[in-house]
Amino acid sequence: MNRIAIALAAGCTLSLVGCATTPSQPGSFFVTSTNPGKGADFGGLAGADAHCQALASAAGLGNRTWRAYLSTQATGGAAAVNARDRIGKGPWTNVKGVVVAKDVAELHGTNNLTKQTALTEKGAVLSGRGDTPNHHDILTGTQADGSAFPSGEDRTCGNWTKGGDGSAFVGHHDRTGLDTSPPALSWNASHGTRGCSVPQLNQTGGAGFLYCFAAN
Repeated sequence: MNRIAIALAAGCTLSLVGCATTPSQPGSFFVTSTNPGKGADFGGLAGADAHCQALASAAGLGNRTWRAYLSTQATGGAAAVNARDRIGKGPWTNVKGVVVAKDVAELHGTNNLTKQTALTEKGAVLSGRGDTPNHHDILTGTQADGSAFPSGEDRTCGNWTKGGDGSAFVGHHDRTGLDTSPPALSWNASHGTRGCSVPQLNQTGGAGFLYCFAAN
């Protein structure tokens, strides 16, 4: 095998000065490191997606289409939206390149989401239960299978438009809770919040953070 064939087989890009390894695709999953300041009020799904996109861009991951892992409930004639249907097909890796799930089925089954793998867009480990402060509550508004809740009781802080009274369902990124039985260990469907503002989200161990997935 000649040198050109060897270089191409190794994944190199040939140039006049030799061979450079083609960079790998950046991470396709992260937990947001900040909240815009209005708690669970993101201005709807579009605003939540824009928050994911902005953080991804700031971290050098903006060359992909990012979506917040959020469901909405049917209201005012608008159909419900399932979080699992918004995030692409996978596989998804964190910003360190560790695979968290190879597809939608694994994500909602035996995935690799833990405190050590559910990293922020900056590659940092997010604080969880036992840390001060505890920020393990991640907003989802979603049932364990990734589908939306039925209309009625608010599980999405008014479809992500309320920053005061209301409630949203959250998951635990560190897979821990007050006990060791489901749903406390669920990454996406652990319990409801006491309200939608940042102080109210803080009361149960959250700060208005989101899961973000690259949909392409």
